[in-house]
Amino acid sequence: MFQYFKKAKNYWVSDASFVTLLGMLLFTVFILPVMIDREGGTTIFLNMMFILLFSVGLFSAMEKGFLIAGISLVTLHLLLRLIRFTDNPYEFYLLERIVIILNLILLTVINIRLLFRDQEVNTYRVIGAVNVYLLLALAGAFGFEVIQLLTGNSIGGEIEISGMDVDFGDYMYFSLVSISTIGFGDLYPINMSSKMLSVFLSALGILYPAVVIAKLVSFATEKK
Repeated sequence: MFQYFKKAKNYWVSDASFVTLLGMLLFTVFILPVMIDREGGTTIFLNMMFILLFSVGLFSAMEKGFLIAGISLVTLHLLLRLIRFTDNPYEFYLLERIVIILNLILLTVINIRLLFRDQEVNTYRVIGAVNVYLLLALAGAFGFEVIQLLTGNSIGGEIEISGMDVDFGDYMYFSLVSISTIGFGDLYPINMSSKMLSVFLSALGILYPAVVIAKLVSFATEKK
């Protein structure tokens, strides 16, 4: 058992793992919302994918502090999931969403550290930069949902918010529209909190590629 754990650990701290994580993120960000929109029962895949993503964070963590934080958050996330699927499905829904955001932030930080370690520049590292971008968009989606749960209003437009997992596609779509600064106009932030989060994601979407490209170019220059 320890040997399998060690092999998994070695893989998820290697550059090749960025490709696997990209596949998981592409499925979660772009495919799952379509599946949920067509068949609401597929939210089980959403729950499974986030558990898998957070488990990846445990194997990817190289520092003891990150590992302890990851184990604590994943355990809490699983506990809240089990509670929600009992007779009290709504009681800890908000807390569960906050834990998901914390898990995503931790996973993002871990991947940033993997991305810039050893000052190496290759195709895998570019894929790793894309992974961080998608993780930020995911965190933004749940940020809009938390605002909705706290205030009753987050985003408006041609949507109907039910307050459950089936809304994931709408939040994900608006988060991607915000971070990519596209702004189609079909959805829009309603209150000041969601407006500020939308603007923050837009600014992040503009600055992130410039900073990452500059960092990778500087690494390549130093290598030469």
